[in-house]
Amino acid sequence: QKLDKGKQQQLMTVYRMRKVLTSRASQDEERMSRLEDELKEIRNQAEDADKKYDEVQKKLQQVEGDLERAEERAETGEIKATELEEELMVVANNLKSLEVSEEKSNQRENSSKEQIKTLTVKLKQAEARAEFAEKSVLKLQNEVDRLEDELVSEQEKYKSITEELEQTFAEMSGY
Repeated sequence: QKLDKGKQQQLMTVYRMRKVLTSRASQDEERMSRLEDELKEIRNQAEDADKKYDEVQKKLQQVEGDLERAEERAETGEIKATELEEELMVVANNLKSLEVSEEKSNQRENSSKEQIKTLTVKLKQAEARAEFAEKSVLKLQNEVDRLEDELVSEQEKYKSITEELEQTFAEMSGY
């Protein structure tokens, strides 16, 4: 019986050990199953992360390309802006030159207007003098005509008197 007890104890120990080992094996299997599930999940996450990384890498390359094109456009824009600024300076200088020319032109125009006013006044004065002179000439012509008529009349009177005198001398000398 002692042997049996020892064996029983050993069997019990073995049975307990078996239970413990079975329990541990079951736990280990559960744990392995969980770990396998976690490993699958981590692999899926790693694949998703790789996909996302690839997508991000593609987007990064695209953004870098866009950035490069944008920088080229910016450089082109800066060059055009510089050219436009230079052109604007030329236009501003031309505008200043035109303003100076316009000012000189306005001065000449004002001077010409003053000259026209002066000449207009002189013209009116000359016209008035010419009209007065024409009236004076007309009066003088009338006076000359009157005097010529008077002269003719006086010459005719003189001729008539001379003829009368000659006739009178002839009559006086004929007697």
